[in-house]
Amino acid sequence: MVGIHVICVGKMKERFYLDAAAEYAKRLGGYCRFRVTEIPEERLPDRPAPAQIQLALEREGAAILAKLPKGGKIVAMCIEGKTMDSPQLSRQLKDWMVEGNSDIVFLVGGSFGLSQTVKEKAHLRLSMSPMTFPHHLARVMLLEQIYRGFKIQEGSGYHK
Repeated sequence: MVGIHVICVGKMKERFYLDAAAEYAKRLGGYCRFRVTEIPEERLPDRPAPAQIQLALEREGAAILAKLPKGGKIVAMCIEGKTMDSPQLSRQLKDWMVEGNSDIVFLVGGSFGLSQTVKEKAHLRLSMSPMTFPHHLARVMLLEQIYRGFKIQEGSGYHK
């Protein structure tokens, strides 16, 4: 069974996000070994300078890289990434599983995104949309899309 690991910057606090993420985590348990790792978001002043942002991204990036499994496929969620519809994402996940990849890791950055170093490690840079979403909502949306991908693979009516 494939492992799906979501590494996120920031801790969810809002009950509605926590409940939604827990629901998809429960559903995903039937299809994969699923886990989430939260990396603390670097604290920045209200109006950080570009150098402060860069330093925070580098620190968060180092923490993310330390959590990556050896040999897993890495997907960096970033606005400049490739867009895919749900069937395309499902096919990509299936292709990686057929190739024998035992771990697929999705990376969700904090409010300033992911460091360039982290993005360069990714096998795929994926964008949900050119629109901007709160990163906690993006996490829930990602979990739903991963779940939808498994449902598409099994031919379920979930994806219409």
